[in-house]
Amino acid sequence: MGLLETVEASKGFAEFLRRCGGYGVLDGGLATELERHGADLNDPLWSAKCLMTSPHLIRRVHQDYLDAGANIIISSSYQATLQGFEANGLSREEAEALLKRSVEIAIEARDIFNDRASKGSWDFVDDVSAASQRPVLVAASVGSYGAYLSDGSEYSGIYPDNVSIDTLKDFHRRRVQVLAESGADIIAFETTPNMMEAKAYVELLEDENIKIPAWLSFSCKDGINVVSGDLITDCAKVADSCRKVIGVGINCTSPRYIHDLIQSIQKVTDKPILVYPNSGETYVPETKEWVKSNGVQDEDFVAYIGKWYEAGASLVGGCCRTTPNTIRAISRALSSKSIDKRQF
Repeated sequence: MGLLETVEASKGFAEFLRRCGGYGVLDGGLATELERHGADLNDPLWSAKCLMTSPHLIRRVHQDYLDAGANIIISSSYQATLQGFEANGLSREEAEALLKRSVEIAIEARDIFNDRASKGSWDFVDDVSAASQRPVLVAASVGSYGAYLSDGSEYSGIYPDNVSIDTLKDFHRRRVQVLAESGADIIAFETTPNMMEAKAYVELLEDENIKIPAWLSFSCKDGINVVSGDLITDCAKVADSCRKVIGVGINCTSPRYIHDLIQSIQKVTDKPILVYPNSGETYVPETKEWVKSNGVQDEDFVAYIGKWYEAGASLVGGCCRTTPNTIRAISRALSSKSIDKRQF
């Protein structure tokens, strides 16, 4: 399949980072970019709606992030669940096909990028020679159970009392199996809001013979706790316990908390740390709107990058409300001579 299948996954990921120069650049926000290109996401399926209505816009956003310097692009399957598609009137077969399609679109964008890079046929990339040699991974996104509920619980981590680890495993099982067989290089369990769901992911990876590696990233409310109130160190320990998890990190979290969270994660794992915070704005579930609070502009966001890298982050990108301009600035900051690249 991809680079990570050629050798033991953890060694393959280390080789990927080495080939990237000691660091990796993740992509940025998907939904807000789709809206910027004209997509109407006022739907329980959110960005996954575009898999049915406008897949070309998803491909365009992937390409924009690759052109901006991303080494890893994340599929449009965050909100794509079999249960959600079936509630929209699709059959199980149609729902599974859309899950696979989310990864296929990302792979198509990578193929287009690689083809253009091999020909040196564009003038908007900082370093055409470097781009032509840049490895790119496709990560299959898995959003939390709370994202499916679409009730704001993905931002609180507080699930109904009758939800157990077994409930979550049953909910995610087939979705993870389909995405693992879709051609993706890695599974991205994103915006994980509590330790219980992290345990469910780890058990699925271990029990279901998933053949590609994964990362777990958590959504945090401060520099110590994930949004549910569980300690980030306890959550990171869960991720660290699974050999199929090759990266641990934070996403959809305000930039001002990232440095402390990196330091906390480092205490309990030697696995690569990835961070892709949001813009610093606050999402209001009741109105489904982002409200300016401690939002940061691209140049301010990027001011943190060197500190995050020095603190131990190996992969950096953006989440909600970040753009290709953010990712381009991150890529430039990481490739600057002022940052000493790690050796792998």
